[in-house]
Amino acid sequence: MSASALEQAKRRNNARAWSILLILAVLIVIVFIVSMNTGYTRLSPADVLKTLFGYGTEKQSLILFEFRLPRIVVSILIGAGLALSGCVLQGITRNPLSDPGVLGINSGAGLMVVLFVAFYPSNEASPVFLLPVLALIGALATAGLLMLLSYKKSEGVSPMRMVLSGIAIAAAIQAAMIILTIRMDPNEYQFVQVWIAGSIWGTTWKFVLALLPWIVILFPYVLFKAKTLNVLNLGEHLAAGLGAPVGRERLLLLAAAVALAGSCVAVGGAIGFVGLIAPHLARRLVGSRHETLIPASALTGALLVLVADTIGRVVLQPSEIPTGIVVAVIGVPYFLYLLAKAK
Repeated sequence: MSASALEQAKRRNNARAWSILLILAVLIVIVFIVSMNTGYTRLSPADVLKTLFGYGTEKQSLILFEFRLPRIVVSILIGAGLALSGCVLQGITRNPLSDPGVLGINSGAGLMVVLFVAFYPSNEASPVFLLPVLALIGALATAGLLMLLSYKKSEGVSPMRMVLSGIAIAAAIQAAMIILTIRMDPNEYQFVQVWIAGSIWGTTWKFVLALLPWIVILFPYVLFKAKTLNVLNLGEHLAAGLGAPVGRERLLLLAAAVALAGSCVAVGGAIGFVGLIAPHLARRLVGSRHETLIPASALTGALLVLVADTIGRVVLQPSEIPTGIVVAVIGVPYFLYLLAKAK
């Protein structure tokens, strides 16, 4: 194939990828609008429009601005953050089964949150901005243990050993969390159970402000490292042969993935499989080049969590199905399908 033909094929692929990104963004806007109109107290599109421009009733303003909009924005941020984390983890491990939930990173972040709830010596609400930091510490400790268990001097980090070690670590942490709940009072216990189910409990603008900086800072960094992820996908020895500092880059990207997952878990609870499903769907849509795969993963994850949260709020009104359960209904069969395909 001539150079001009290759250039034309590359331009066509880029145009297709950007078209898909635009379609995903439009779908998010559509679901955003639908989510504003749905809930236990129904607001018609006209009511939502009037309220947005300041002409709604006090009750409508309270429902839209204090309950629905923060939750919708948090859902989008959590979906994007978890999907980015999964995309990076799959890139640095070259393992299609890598995901912050499967690898136990989400559980490590959650353990710190549960420890804080269990031993926080006050009846006041937990400090919103402290929770992501605590979750980050737990996630980093889990990631360090995971790397230690999956590393062999002769062959480096084994992708399959990493998955198996992550599953074992997650199971151990879940057992520790169950033991911790024994000493909790009913209010603390209820909070932990809601968190474990993956219910998006941070539904105020404070939680949006607590999570937003992590996404705003780390998304450009991950996107900046897209070419590095492309090189790492070629394999450790080939990447080193091309001059990439494999060890340093892998650690930096792992830290970014852990920070994204930890901050999202602190606000949204144990929502699993987003980091597994979203990058896979994005890869099928736009290909494996990380320049387009990273934004596609973020948009796919945001759309997935937003749809799941909307479904969970409306299916069994006035009760709610936790978002994590809705995602798991989709994620578990897909994970088993990927596990069956993996060699």
